[in-house]
Amino acid sequence: MTVNTGSARYEGLGKAGKGHVSTGSGALDNQPYGFKTRFEDAPGTNPEELIGAAHASCFTMALSFALAKEGFEDGQIDTEAKVTLEKDGDGFKVSRSDLKTTARVEGISEEQFGKIADGAKTNCPISKLLNAEITLDWSLQG
Repeated sequence: MTVNTGSARYEGLGKAGKGHVSTGSGALDNQPYGFKTRFEDAPGTNPEELIGAAHASCFTMALSFALAKEGFEDGQIDTEAKVTLEKDGDGFKVSRSDLKTTARVEGISEEQFGKIADGAKTNCPISKLLNAEITLDWSLQG
């Protein structure tokens, strides 16, 4: 078992507040976030962007390991996750994470790649965490 940490501080309240988010590893250190970074494209980050990065990296690693387990030795995988935040009553909810991956894997068929990719989508730990629709659009390059 591993335990990793993330932390956030928010000073002020509501739209006027401003926050900073950090990771235990230091990969993010006091990155700004707030209403304007979430809804108005101000510089900084937001929770959905961080979830997108987490989901894309988790899925990509899961796919890489699943391909290696099937005997494939070399390749490249690029993934983007688009995380949707939408109105839900008086609040908001993350309703979906759409993964789009492009891969180059020597000697694999499209059918085999699709099966392995779908398994990685279902079984990556971040997919299991999210209570949202998760889609996968993939392409295999020769």
